[in-house]
Amino acid sequence: MSKQPELLDLVIIGAAAAGSTAAIYAARRNLNFVVVSKDIGGEVALSGEVENWPGIIHTTGFELAQDFHKHAKSYDVQIDEGFGVAEIKQEKNYHIVLAENSIGKKKEYQTKSVIIASGIHPRKLSIQGENELKGKGVTYCTVCDGPLFKGKTTATIGAGNSAVESTLMMAGIASKVYLVTKYPDTKETKGGLPKAEDILVKKLKSLDNVEIIYNANITEIVGDNFVSGFKYEDNDSKEIKELPIDGVMVHIGMIPNSNFVECAEKNNAKEIKIDFICQTSCPGIFAAGDVTNIPYKQISIATGQGATAALSVINYLNRWEPES
Repeated sequence: MSKQPELLDLVIIGAAAAGSTAAIYAARRNLNFVVVSKDIGGEVALSGEVENWPGIIHTTGFELAQDFHKHAKSYDVQIDEGFGVAEIKQEKNYHIVLAENSIGKKKEYQTKSVIIASGIHPRKLSIQGENELKGKGVTYCTVCDGPLFKGKTTATIGAGNSAVESTLMMAGIASKVYLVTKYPDTKETKGGLPKAEDILVKKLKSLDNVEIIYNANITEIVGDNFVSGFKYEDNDSKEIKELPIDGVMVHIGMIPNSNFVECAEKNNAKEIKIDFICQTSCPGIFAAGDVTNIPYKQISIATGQGATAALSVINYLNRWEPES
């Protein structure tokens, strides 16, 4: 007869801001738990300059993610890195978490509770040339790939903070940077960048090597073996225009990593719905960070949710009883 897997107190899915914080709190309460994550740091590690983390005037997303990881590891937390969760199944009053890595190795965890802190991933443009030229001038991570375009011409697509931050970074690397926004340059749209912070927009518009293309709908990324340009439609004139560039940074929003979640209720954006103590609609399953329906996707908010979820799990476990 095969040995039954150990029944854990908790499985934390994700090792970025929310997951790392939850792990620290769980470790300090001596819970029997494991962290399962495809990578370390998630989107935090791919962030650029970070200047709104209280107590530290300036750092980078990569450095902050490494600090989170070191803190969790200081408690000897077990982190099964490289494993993506494929499914969570309910069995009586516990859960079975099924995970698999890139070479097909599978792991199964039985646990009394789960914290889903799986984060988000970049949204694609879904236009001609995007998939063909991914990694050949098309990138979704300016921090990762921006330095490859030193002295060249690039375009960032988007209208929020991540697009503006991408453009600011590239302005210090490339010779010329376009920022392409679908919004017109009006007061109502905050100068074509309605989702970006005013201080960042002001800094952006003061740069000589940055040009904002307003009212534009990008239709194609052009290139044979590497990006050579892009086409866009002017939303007013409907004219198709083309500009020569060497690289495209896509920053048009994020999609929650929640496909493996079936028990917990999600909204139309596939974000996991939670209450004010990070409970989902599924007993014993909690969620924290950017994968949830919290409206503000910020590192500081994700860490707060990670702490809240862990404390809620502790309260749940205090009342948990085996089914007879």
